[in-house]
Formats: sequence, C-alpha cells, structure tokens
Amino acid sequence: MYTTLLTIHSWVRWFALVAAVGATLAAATGRVRGESSPADRWGLFAMTALDIQMLLGLILYLAVSPNMGPILADFGAAMKDPTLRFWAVEHTLTMFLAIVIAHIGRVLARKASTPVAKRTRLMVCFGLATILMMLGMPWPGRPGGRALFRI
Repeated sequence: MYTTLLTIHSWVRWFALVAAVGATLAAATGRVRGESSPADRWGLFAMTALDIQMLLGLILYLAVSPNMGPILADFGAAMKDPTLRFWAVEHTLTMFLAIVIAHIGRVLARKASTPVAKRTRLMVCFGLATILMMLGMPWPGRPGGRALFRI
C-alpha cells in the first residue's frame, strides 16, 4: 500500500505543479476576465491536484510511511538528520503553506472587484504557492531526494 500511495503522490505532484504554473502564467498574461477564464480553470485544476496531494500526503505521513517511526520515536534526533528533518518539517511545512496560500489566493481572486485586482491576487498567491512547492519537493541530490518519476 505504501508503494502504491507513494507512486500516486509522486505523479500527482507534477499535475499540481503544472497547474499552479498555468494559473500563475494565465494571471500574469491577463487572462482573468469572466467566471470561466483560463486563470480560473487553471486555478481550479491546481486546487484539485493540491487537495488530492494533501490527502495522499496525510495518509502517507500519518498512517503508512515507514519514515515516520524513527521521526516520532525521537524527534530531537530526527532534527539532526537532514533527511529525516526534510520529511518531518521542511517538506510538510512548505507544502502545507503552498496549499493554504493557493486556497487563499483563489478565494481572494473570486472576491476581487476588478480584473486587475483578480489578476494581482492570482498571480501573487499562485506564484508564491509554486515557489513553495518547488522548494518543498524532494528533488534528486538533496537530503530526502527521490526520483523525478516513480514507476
């Protein structure tokens, strides 16, 4: 079960990242007019992918990951190990912040009174979410790094 969930979580990250970049670029190019603008569609796709990612991540983190045993057994020692610290704090915190900022940006954009305000809110929030997602991903070569594509 762990391997299956981890593989799905690994692949959905790419959909989430592409959708967040798409929402950011759609907002940056000014395609925000109307209820079903390209920025809104990209934002909805990003939110869906991010919510699925969070659900999968929480299941991995709280229930099935073998990495959590050593972390929870001695959290202080885990903070001294770069790989365990990445999974216990860095990955979890940056991804959670990315999801929260993306949700806030989508809500603020929907409440914007002008297209310029909507554009700015989407661009800033999805841009920040994209940066946080990239910072929190387990890129190969860093502590906790994993393969780009799991099979």
